[in-house]
Amino acid sequence: MFVFTRREPIGVVAAIVPWNSQLFLAAIKIGPALAAGNTVVLKASENAPAPLLEFGRFIDRAGIPPGVVNILTGHGDPCGRSLTSHPLVERIAFTGGPASARRVVENSAANFAGLVLELGGKSPVLVFDDADVDSAVNGSLGAIFGASGQSCVAGSRLYVQESIADEFLVKLVAKAKQICVGDPMDKATDMGPLCTFAQIENILREVGVAVNEGAEVLCGGDRLDELGGHYFAPTILSCPTQDIGILNRELFGPVLAVQRFRGEEEAIRLANDTKYGLAAGVFTKDSARSLRLVEKISAGIIYVNTYRAVSPIAAHGGFKSSGYGRESGIQAIYDYTRSKTVWMNTSSQPLESQFVVR
Repeated sequence: MFVFTRREPIGVVAAIVPWNSQLFLAAIKIGPALAAGNTVVLKASENAPAPLLEFGRFIDRAGIPPGVVNILTGHGDPCGRSLTSHPLVERIAFTGGPASARRVVENSAANFAGLVLELGGKSPVLVFDDADVDSAVNGSLGAIFGASGQSCVAGSRLYVQESIADEFLVKLVAKAKQICVGDPMDKATDMGPLCTFAQIENILREVGVAVNEGAEVLCGGDRLDELGGHYFAPTILSCPTQDIGILNRELFGPVLAVQRFRGEEEAIRLANDTKYGLAAGVFTKDSARSLRLVEKISAGIIYVNTYRAVSPIAAHGGFKSSGYGRESGIQAIYDYTRSKTVWMNTSSQPLESQFVVR
């Protein structure tokens, strides 16, 4: 008698991606799902479906059989609702906002599908007084203004140790003002537009609320109408207290909220004072400190003296309102298979009575 576990495909996977980083987010869902032997129905964002439709042409040219990868376009209702509640769907891999995720969770009650949810964040970047200032400035700028802040791991909260804050902010603001905003197809451009006009409206509203609550605009703070599109200036806000609402609301735009801290324990407390827990950055030359912070900061991804690194071989996901489950990495294969325990009697002897306790 021996026992073993086999893993087998789960069946049909529903994959839902947003408009940002959609090819990468689609790939890290489709790749492990197909490698494990499943089929995929991928729903594109209603805001920008064209890239995934073109991606579908490459899937066909790659020789993947018809019906193995299927691409669906449309709004969350009815398309997303029908997909995530469908009785043939065994697993849902969703990247998007918390409000949509709640509806996905509700829909999954109809089919008991497994869930991976990646829901964004309000990620802190901590800069200590022993950090390489120029490196930390560049890392902080890239963390928030790369992709115009339209990234789930965007470092939108910056905490700088008080003893270097003045020097650091002078350099940070000066470099932010040098960012070239414009056509993303122009090689001279550093930062492109936002995806929708609704984003600009929301960011303007949130910046206004923050100022009324006591924040100071160090640079930016307004749309760039002269560029003729959905452009918003790289914006840095100095926030005197943690009570300012913008510190706990994801804007998905180029707005950085800055605070000062005195010591390590305060920095940890401020970093964790959020409903999100996706990513965090730490800039320090003290390796022991960096390891302490890796342990104490509640985030699924920690960047030490760098930011925005991503790879299909590294697990990606968060805690709290940033969702649960992990994409990428070796664990992804297990998420797209299910285990089956097999007890096997290899003896040629007939079974004895099963009603006798032995």
